[in-house]
Order: sequence, then C-alpha cells, then structure tokens
Amino acid sequence: MDSQTRISDLENIISEMVFIKIEKWNLYLGDAGLARNLAIECISNKDQGSLEAAKISLKAINVKVGDGLNSIPLINLITTSQILELEEILESFFEN
Repeated sequence: MDSQTRISDLENIISEMVFIKIEKWNLYLGDAGLARNLAIECISNKDQGSLEAAKISLKAINVKVGDGLNSIPLINLITTSQILELEEILESFFEN
C-alpha cells in the first residue's frame, strides 16, 4: 500500500472517530479539517508506540482560533478519552 493511500485511510478513520470537545459540543476532526494533518503526524511518529505517537502528534498540531492570530495545541482541545480512542485507532492501524 502506498503512503498516500495509507495516510488517506487513517485520515478517514480519524475524521469520523476523533473530536474536539468544547463545553458540550463535539467537533469531529474531519469537519474541522484537521484529520489529514493528524494522520500524517501519527504515521511519522509511529516508531514511538501508539500512545506516544498520539500525544506527540496532538501536541504538534496547532489549531487556529478566531482570525488565526492565535492558536492552541490540538492536545488541549481533546479529552483524555479521545486520546485513548486515538491510541486504539493507531494500534489497530499500525498492526496492518
């Protein structure tokens, strides 16, 4: 499987399963336009193991807010349960 297909496959899974949590509102990363960047980061950090790859990747992506003058690391917008969900996704994905 080529790398672009692999990135797209992981992006599709992340898009539908991982979300940003703001108060009681869930914004899925596919809708937020963040799933592809996260997939790329996760694949590039794969050698760190699933949990560390998830954490490192979430820290590496900055989410622009407002007019884009400020940004917040994605990990600050994700719940602990979503980090564990991403870890499980990566474990399954990296096994294939």
